Amino acid sequence: MTHDMTNRFRRMLAERREMPPLGTWLMSAAPGPSEAIGHCGFDFVVVDMEHVPVEVAQLPEILRAVGCTPAEPVVRLPWNDKVTIKKALDAGAQTIMIPFVETAEEARAAVAAAKYPPVGIRGVAAIHRASRYGAQPEYLKRANDETMVIVQLETPEAVSRLKEIAAVPGVDAVFVGPGDLSAAMGHLGDIGHEAVQAALQAAAKEAREAGTFIGIVGPNPAMVKQFLDYGYSFSAMASDIAMMTGRARDWLGELRGKPVEASKTTVSAY
Repeated sequence: MTHDMTNRFRRMLAERREMPPLGTWLMSAAPGPSEAIGHCGFDFVVVDMEHVPVEVAQLPEILRAVGCTPAEPVVRLPWNDKVTIKKALDAGAQTIMIPFVETAEEARAAVAAAKYPPVGIRGVAAIHRASRYGAQPEYLKRANDETMVIVQLETPEAVSRLKEIAAVPGVDAVFVGPGDLSAAMGHLGDIGHEAVQAALQAAAKEAREAGTFIGIVGPNPAMVKQFLDYGYSFSAMASDIAMMTGRARDWLGELRGKPVEASKTTVSAY
C-alpha cells in the first residue's frame, strides 16, 4: 500500500511499456516467502485467497511483507462476495481480482462491493489499515478512484461476454484463467491444447478491440511469451512454490544423474 494512495498497478498498465508487467502467484501463504519473491524483480505478485488457505486476518501480514518490496500486490479474492471484498479492502488491498465472473451483472456486483456510495455499497469505516488507521484524511474521498478491480473470466461463456463485461463502469481489467477455461472446454490440465490456445488468442483480440487491459497466467517463460505475443497486457508466471520445487527437482536431478519427475499437468506450474 503506497503512502500517496496512487495505484501503481494501474499506472504500470497505463504506461504500456515495451515489456508488459510480469508477476507471479503467491501459493506459500506466508509473509517470508512473499517478501523474498517480491525482491526478485516481479512487477506484481498475486496474493491468492481462493486456492490458498489465506484468511482475511492473515492478509495484512502478507501485504506488509510485499509492501517492503518493489512488487505490487494484487489480491485474488476467494469469491465475488461483498463482505470479503470489503474486509480485504479495509485490510489494505488496493488492487483486487474477483474469480469466476460470468456476466456483466456479476461484474457490476463486484464493482459495487469495492466502491463507496454513491458509486457502490462498500461499508464505511474511518479507522483501518487502508486509511493508515485514520492518518490518511483523504482516504474516503480518493478510495473509489484508487481501488482497481480486475474480474476473472474462466469459462467459454464468460469469455464470449468479454466485451460486455469489460464495458461495465469500474472494471479496470479482465483476467483469463487458463486452467479453469481449459477444464470447462474439456481439456482439464492441458492449457497448451490447440483449442484452448485458440480461445486464449481470441480473448486477447477481443480485449484489444474493446480497449481494455487483459491479463493471464502461464506455467513457464515460453508460454508467457506466447501469451504476450497474443496481445495480453500483463501476465503472471508460475508461483513461488512452483519455482522453488522446480529448482529443487532440477538440482536433485543434476546430482542423481536423472530428472526428478513432477506432475504431468501444465496447470500444476501455478
